[in-house]
Amino acid sequence: MNAHEIDYRIYGEEMQYVEIELDPQEAVVAESGSFMMMDDGIKMETIFGDGSQNDSGFFGKILGAGRRILTGESLFITAFYNTLSGKRNVSFASPYPGKIIPIDLAECGGKFICQKDAFLCAAKGVSIGIEFSKKLGRGLFGGEGFIMEKLEGDGMAFVHAGGTTAKKELKAGEILRVDTGCIIGFTQHVNYDIEFIGGIKNSIFGGEGLFFAKLEGPGTVYIQSLPFSRLANRVIASLPRGGKSKGEGSILGGLGDFLDGDNRF
Repeated sequence: MNAHEIDYRIYGEEMQYVEIELDPQEAVVAESGSFMMMDDGIKMETIFGDGSQNDSGFFGKILGAGRRILTGESLFITAFYNTLSGKRNVSFASPYPGKIIPIDLAECGGKFICQKDAFLCAAKGVSIGIEFSKKLGRGLFGGEGFIMEKLEGDGMAFVHAGGTTAKKELKAGEILRVDTGCIIGFTQHVNYDIEFIGGIKNSIFGGEGLFFAKLEGPGTVYIQSLPFSRLANRVIASLPRGGKSKGEGSILGGLGDFLDGDNRF
């Protein structure tokens, strides 16, 4: 085993967090901003690159850091080590409502491909790199550009998703069409491409975008019901415009503004 063997437990329903149990000298790596809490005896260390064995040596660390820049992440990642003789726990939380999905890379053939902002944490030794698209259409219209994130190794990794999640097992040749933003990730043998919806009415009035993601088996695909980009767009669309509330078109909305002191004479 290259990666540390860690135990875990996931808590919560809508706003989940994962508690990682570390044996002495075991470690877990996580993205900045995901830390929630830790027991006494856990040492936190910021490291250059992703902390995997692929980053050994100066040039390995430079390449690891470069991969992280291309996925829009920081040059550094945080490692949490258990420095005491007993078991200790450290916990990481989802950044928005949804689910945390445990991925056993050993069961995925050593590689899992995911959206570049889906990674939460992983056992130390897991390599966090990039997966370049080999097709122009996927790069231009796939919603995530030419680059997705890949997790490699034989340890546990954890990804987070928005809303409710679905797990689909695709047989060889079986096809699933998905909104591009709703993909969480998939195993390495799934063929991923972009498909034009077609039809003038669908393109202009459909309201669902011009392209689908086409996923062809064999392999496992994880889908999310509420991508963060969709949630953010709804929030932005509901913000008050021109200093007036969304209830301005109703009597109750105007009355509420008056009672709140918004209307001045």
